[in-house]
Amino acid sequence: MKRIHTITLAAIGILTMVPCAIASPQGATTVSSAPTDFTRAAESAVNGVVSIKSFATARNLPSYGQGSFGDPFFDFFFGSPRRQQTPRRGQQQEQQEQPRGLGSGVILSDDGYIVTNNHVIDGADRLEVTLNDNSTYNARVIGTDPITDIALLKISADNLHVIPMGDSDALRVGEWVLAVGNPFGFTSTVTTGIVSAKARGMGGNNARRGQMGIESYIQTDAAVNPGNSGGALVNTKGELVGINTAIYSETGNYVGYSFAIPASIVTKVVDDLRKYGAVQRAVLGVSFIELTPKLAKEKGITIVNDGIYVAEVNDRSAAMEAGIKEGDVITAINSAPTHNTAQLQGEMSKYSPGDKITVEYIRDNKRHNTSVTFRNSQGTTSVTKAQDFSALGCALKEITPERKRELQISYGVEVSGLTAGKFRDAGIKEGFVILDINNARVTTPDDVEEIYDAIMKGQDADKVMFITGLYPTGRKVYYAVDLGSDE
Repeated sequence: MKRIHTITLAAIGILTMVPCAIASPQGATTVSSAPTDFTRAAESAVNGVVSIKSFATARNLPSYGQGSFGDPFFDFFFGSPRRQQTPRRGQQQEQQEQPRGLGSGVILSDDGYIVTNNHVIDGADRLEVTLNDNSTYNARVIGTDPITDIALLKISADNLHVIPMGDSDALRVGEWVLAVGNPFGFTSTVTTGIVSAKARGMGGNNARRGQMGIESYIQTDAAVNPGNSGGALVNTKGELVGINTAIYSETGNYVGYSFAIPASIVTKVVDDLRKYGAVQRAVLGVSFIELTPKLAKEKGITIVNDGIYVAEVNDRSAAMEAGIKEGDVITAINSAPTHNTAQLQGEMSKYSPGDKITVEYIRDNKRHNTSVTFRNSQGTTSVTKAQDFSALGCALKEITPERKRELQISYGVEVSGLTAGKFRDAGIKEGFVILDINNARVTTPDDVEEIYDAIMKGQDADKVMFITGLYPTGRKVYYAVDLGSDE
């Protein structure tokens, strides 16, 4: 059984030009097309891709074999064979900053915004970004989205080289692409391949990263390896069409299959993180399964053999308002086909709550279409913002109904982002759901702020938050967060 592993990308390098020849049916003549020239795209792309090194103090490094990941390949994915060192007696762990991993990133703006994978920077106390000219900067995290595995960083720099954004929807299977990143620490490495498939689902990827929302990757045969994660996938024009994210491998090394997040999804996520601090996800409000020939025969559906079969329509949802019913088969969104889950998810990821689109569907073996106004997970069209709580070094957001059902809880607040601060010092990780603090139930981010203010204004000498909560795995955890002075 093969396993899917996520890796860190990085690269620049040298590409080979591969000519193609076409023989006539009679075999009398051979017409050679001009070889594809990758040099201009490579020269442009390498200057827009950066190396990202993450550092963490010893007490914040993952415990291999028994840590939250429990994956023996975890250190290898990040291009760092160094395992956690056991501190010598008398040493202060909190002062031992150690390299944690190596990955890549792509410059999005000349004033220093950089996109990378969330797994490249997750758990880091400090991020060091190195440009292609060897200039080095410390980076701060603007926002993260574990669901799509995207993170937005910022460095204090100007006049940076930007890779122009391309149209990932216009990519065609068989088209040449270049992967640019830093595999195994070999900076500025370029490899080449073709687009092997689009809207590729990769369900096994959820096993390592927990809840993973994106299932609509660009599959290529461009060689990527540990250190490449977060690097650029560009077309022959030098335009960014994807962010390299994962490989399919039994060993953790490249074996011919690599996967990138399409630029259309990257653009949407990055814009939301920059504007709101949280991704604005469109929700249709249906439970579904993919239509198969077997299911079509059982349901008497003869007009199509694939599509999205609606198994249930949620109450007060966008789908219910639009008249979609159980048993309908969704075949397209805004004329984009939805033959499978990956295509549906890829299209949905482009929209926000409040956007109005057209859904095409089959009912009683007849084609229909309806106008749908997307909603958010709370059933409204309002903007959802992550509340930044700088005093604790975290961003907090209300837990979604879906997560409540998964964890079998009725309340809670999710930690959606972390920077250096009290929460990270206590060992709290992103995705942790706070249930109560000092025996007081927490239902909104405002509750956390109110409890914090009450503790800081109180007369007690020991200012501590005793927090109870859950991780996405369902594991219940208790933390004591010391709010005392750092001096």
